[in-house]
Amino acid sequence: MTAYKSPAVVLNPIAEEVLQGLSATPRQLPPKLFYDAEGSRLFEQITELPEYYPTRTERAIFQAYAAEIVAQAGNNLTLIELGAGSASKTRILIEALAARQLRVGFYPIDVSVAALKQAVTGLNGHMPHLRVRPMVADYSRSLPQLSTLPGRKLVLFIGSTIGNFEPQEAVQFLSRVRRSLQPGDAVLLGFDLAKDPDLLHAAYNDSQGVTAQFNKNMLARINREAGGHFDLDTFRHVAFWNAQQSRIEMHLESQVEQDVLIADLGRQFHFAAGERIHTENSYKFTSHSIAHLLHQSGLRLEKSWTDENQWFCAAMGRVSAT
Repeated sequence: MTAYKSPAVVLNPIAEEVLQGLSATPRQLPPKLFYDAEGSRLFEQITELPEYYPTRTERAIFQAYAAEIVAQAGNNLTLIELGAGSASKTRILIEALAARQLRVGFYPIDVSVAALKQAVTGLNGHMPHLRVRPMVADYSRSLPQLSTLPGRKLVLFIGSTIGNFEPQEAVQFLSRVRRSLQPGDAVLLGFDLAKDPDLLHAAYNDSQGVTAQFNKNMLARINREAGGHFDLDTFRHVAFWNAQQSRIEMHLESQVEQDVLIADLGRQFHFAAGERIHTENSYKFTSHSIAHLLHQSGLRLEKSWTDENQWFCAAMGRVSAT
C-alpha cells in the first residue's frame, strides 16, 4: 500500500479574496477560487472534452518522453507537484521514475483538500515503493521550503497553470520557487503555446457548456462558503482571445442590473447590466517568451519537449549555483 499522511486542515481565506476582488475596478476574482470540490470535479470533466486539447496534448508529451524527462532531471529524485489536482498525468512521470530508482517520494501540494484526497486515492497501492505525502498549501501565497525535502528535487508545475499568472507575477512566483530549492534541482513547467484563435476559442467555449458551469461555480462557491446571494441564471460565461496580450480571458457578465448580498461580508455589491467579473487569464506562449520567462526568474532553460502539432510545451529549468 502507498503510505501517506493526512493533510492538515487550513483556514479558507475566501471572504478576504472576495472582498478584495469585488471591490476592485474592474471587478475580478482569483482563479484559485475555482477549485473547491465541485470546481475540481468540473475541471476534471473539462479535461476530457473534445475541444479541450491541453490536457491530452500534455499527457501525450509525457507518454512519449517521460523516461527522457526524468533522466534529464537527474538521479535520486524527489517529485513535488504544485497544484497537483488529481495527479492523473503525473502518474506517467512517477512510473518512469519508479523504473529508475527503488523508492519514489511524491509530495503533491494543493490548496484543495478534495483534490489531494483524489490524488492520493488514485495513486494508493499503484506502486509498492511509492510514498505519497500530500501538503495543503496556497503555494501562490506561501511556498513551503522545498529544499528541506530529501534528495534532488524535480518540481512539477504542469497543466499550463503558469499561464494563469500575470507576466510579472509569473516571474515573481518562479523566483520564489527557485529560492526554495537548491542548486541542481529542476522545475518542469507546462506551457500552452500560441496557436489558431479558433482552436483556443473552442477550448474555452465547449459545446456542452461545462466550462460555463466551471466558471459560474465560482459564484456558487461564494454562495456556499461566504453567504453569497448570487443568482447564477443572471450571469453568463464569457471567454475570448485577446491577441494583443496573447491570452484567453474568462469573465462572468451580469445580464441585468442587480444588487448581490454577501452576508459574511455584510455588504451588497451593485452590478450594472453588462458589467463583468474577470475570473481568469490564460496566457499562451512562444519559444521566445518561455526562454525569457525562465531567464527572468533565474532558471536556466535546459531542455523542452513538444507535441507534433506544436500546441504544447513541457520545459525544464535548472537551478544554477549562484
